[in-house]
Amino acid sequence: MLLRWRRWRRSRPFWGGLVTAAAGVEIAVIPLAPLTVMLHQGVAGAASVLLGAVLVVMGLSAWFAPQYRSLAGILTAMVAATALVLSNLGGFLIGTLAGVIGGAMLFGWQPDAPPPSPHPAPRPSKETV
Repeated sequence: MLLRWRRWRRSRPFWGGLVTAAAGVEIAVIPLAPLTVMLHQGVAGAASVLLGAVLVVMGLSAWFAPQYRSLAGILTAMVAATALVLSNLGGFLIGTLAGVIGGAMLFGWQPDAPPPSPHPAPRPSKETV
């Protein structure tokens, strides 16, 4: 079971997705304060929850569809930068920084190269037929 978990985790941008999803949760949770605090925030609270949900979806999409990691990384960095302006300084700056770092980790992740074949491929002959 543990070996299967490790194989799954290493075959996708796990840490980038985790940091991205954590940034989304951090941005979305801050405005979910008691109703009296939420009334003072107004529309900014809705934008914070929406941006946080988008970041969580980007982190999960990197886990379950790693072929879209580049797009998810770019969108994550853009949404995290947008959250800086639209939602409480991006979750008091922690969410924005974590989102940008997570987006960079998603964008920069590369799958492992396949192991080399035990039998080398034959060289093509210089003869022309």
